[in-house]
Amino acid sequence: MQGTVQTAHASLMDQTYRHQRLIYDVTRKYYLFGRDRLIAEMVPRDGDHVLEVACGTGRNLQLAAQHYPRCQFYGLDISSQMLETARGKLEEKIQLAQADACNFDGEQLFGRPGFDRIFISYGVSMIPEWEAAIQHAYGQLAPGGELHIVDFSDQGGWPKMFQVGLNRWLAKFHVSPRRDLQAVLKQIAQSNSGSVHHRQLYRGYAQYGIVRRPG
Repeated sequence: MQGTVQTAHASLMDQTYRHQRLIYDVTRKYYLFGRDRLIAEMVPRDGDHVLEVACGTGRNLQLAAQHYPRCQFYGLDISSQMLETARGKLEEKIQLAQADACNFDGEQLFGRPGFDRIFISYGVSMIPEWEAAIQHAYGQLAPGGELHIVDFSDQGGWPKMFQVGLNRWLAKFHVSPRRDLQAVLKQIAQSNSGSVHHRQLYRGYAQYGIVRRPG
C-alpha cells in the first residue's frame, strides 16, 4: 500500500510541475519567503555533507553551494520532472537522486551513512505523510547534525481575507500549510534527546524550525 501511495504522489507531482518547473524559480520568489534565511542560518562547517529533501528545481542547492563551497551537497526529489530541471542547472559535483522523502536511504543513494545538515524548504506542505518524512529525515542525520525546515505557517498575523485567498491559491498546487509543525518537531526532539528551535517569520506567513541531534 505504501508503495502505491508513493507512486501516486510521484505521478501527481510530475503532472503538477511538468510545465510549472519551467517558470518555477521566477514565480516562486514572490511567495516562498524564508528560503534564503534558512541557507544563511544553517551554517555547515567546512567539509560537511548537506542534503536537501524535496530539492525541486535545485535553486536552493545552487545557492547553498555558492555560500558554502567547501561542503558537499546532495539533493533528492520524488518528481522526475523537477529533477530534470535541477540536473540542467547544477554542477556535476552536486549529487541528485529520485527518491521518496519518507523512506530514502542516504547510504544507498549517495554512499552517506549520515548527513551533517538536512534541509527541507517548502516541501513538508506538499508531502502527504509529512510527519513520517520529518521523522525519517531526522533519522538520516549524523551525530550532532541538524534538520532545518522552512514552510508556510498559519498566517496568524495577516487579515482573514488574505489567509483565505492564499490557502485557496496554494490548494491549486496541492500545498497544505502544516500548522502543527512545531509540535511535531518538539515530539521528535523529546523522543530522541535532541533540541528544537522554532519561530514564526513574517507575521506568521512562514515558519522556521530546527531540530538538532545529539553529538
